[in-house]
Amino acid sequence: MKTIRLLYPDAVSGGLSTYAFGARLLEHLVPLNARQPVIRVNMPQPDGSELPVTHGIYAEEQVLAGIRDARKKLTAAQPDRVITLGGNCMVSLAPFDYLHGRYPNLGIVWLDAHPDVSIPENGYPNAHAMVLGSLLGNGAPQLCAEVKNPVFAGDEVLYVGLQPVHPYQAETLKKLGVRYQIQDGAFVSDEEIAAFAARFDHLLIHFDIDVLDARCFHSTYFANPALVGDGSGGGRMTLEKLGDILQLLSNRADLVGFTIAEYLPFDEERLHNLLNTLPLFTE
Repeated sequence: MKTIRLLYPDAVSGGLSTYAFGARLLEHLVPLNARQPVIRVNMPQPDGSELPVTHGIYAEEQVLAGIRDARKKLTAAQPDRVITLGGNCMVSLAPFDYLHGRYPNLGIVWLDAHPDVSIPENGYPNAHAMVLGSLLGNGAPQLCAEVKNPVFAGDEVLYVGLQPVHPYQAETLKKLGVRYQIQDGAFVSDEEIAAFAARFDHLLIHFDIDVLDARCFHSTYFANPALVGDGSGGGRMTLEKLGDILQLLSNRADLVGFTIAEYLPFDEERLHNLLNTLPLFTE
């Protein structure tokens, strides 16, 4: 089977430059594998400038251009499996849609503190909060239009690590038929995860770093007290628990897509910026 790594340094869908830095760093953190070529999605490099909100989406033009470039490169490469290195959560839209075109009986395990089913009318303009809703056929029209294969059904999604949701998100999930459990006390059980995986021929994993507890893993949005996002809270999962869940899924399912998103190495970026001020490194 042909496996590619899709390097997708999307910062604009999350409105934070560190997303792009994190994606580039992830390329060096994942295990080396010469059999898995890296294909880069063209995204503008953050330069500190503010971009407009159009039709309710911040940097709409750049967001859509990234999705289209990712789809173009996936179509050209024709991989059987895709490892996506983001970037913010929007990076899952193109590869998950592409893989759904290859594998009709396909489930999604969404490892995330947040449901990602918002729409522009909810008042939060960053598109990374809209990605799963778009894959389910319920999002901003311009994002839903980028889903070229059949949309996923509500019962084809399992949230793992989900924290309390806003009332409008709860209404959307009910409308879409997505059953979910708020996991601020206990996570879904191994038995529930295994039963979900058993229903599908193939499985996708979306791993948002912010499912991790910021007290245990600091390269996450909620480790930065200056950031407030849409008012949601951070994750409660330890790295050890994450490892157990991923091993369970790897043993029980044929994984054809795996996204790592929202990796925010703030300390490493600050060190990089400091070194960038020294002529020794830049001349």
